[in-house]
Amino acid sequence: MFAMKYRAAGVTALALAATLTLAGCTNAMAGMDMGGSSTMGGNGSTNSSTNAAGFSAADIMFAQMMIPHHKQAVAMSTLAETRTTTPAVLALAKQIKGAQAPEITQMTGWLTASGSSLDAGHAMDAGMSMGGGMDGMMTDADMTALEGATGTAFDTLFLRGMIGHHEGAVQMAQAVIDSNNPEVKALAGSVVTSQTAEVAEMKAMLR
Repeated sequence: MFAMKYRAAGVTALALAATLTLAGCTNAMAGMDMGGSSTMGGNGSTNSSTNAAGFSAADIMFAQMMIPHHKQAVAMSTLAETRTTTPAVLALAKQIKGAQAPEITQMTGWLTASGSSLDAGHAMDAGMSMGGGMDGMMTDADMTALEGATGTAFDTLFLRGMIGHHEGAVQMAQAVIDSNNPEVKALAGSVVTSQTAEVAEMKAMLR
């Protein structure tokens, strides 16, 4: 644990990410049933079946959303390697990067196997956009503030930003945690368990 004093620069920008509501993701995924299917296909048509690769529309949307979400978490964790010397933050960043980088590869494989687009742009159009970022994601201004911070100031911004980021990921994963696809179900469960624990850890570090 370590004490932190909030720095005015960057904190205001980050507050947006830390306090983002999860309404965008919830609304966009409202058409998904908890069995891992979706009532809406990519073109707005009814689609409650799985494709040849065994993934439902909800599974595909989850991967398309979570890949860029994970990529940003990895980028944030990479910044920590050169912007802080706090052991607890460095260890957490290494843990996040080590878990999420392989998951990006896994989810990319799902999209490739199902012949789905790797571009999450259409998911954003479906209502995933939340004031400049998906579901707890850092905005460009937030990332700029994080990139420009070092030491204790970086630690504060990183932890606050990652808390909001993780809370968004948990909400996204909960939408497919009962997927009929065992791979999707397992990954969603892992995200909920691991990132919920990390959120508690980060809140304790801030205190």
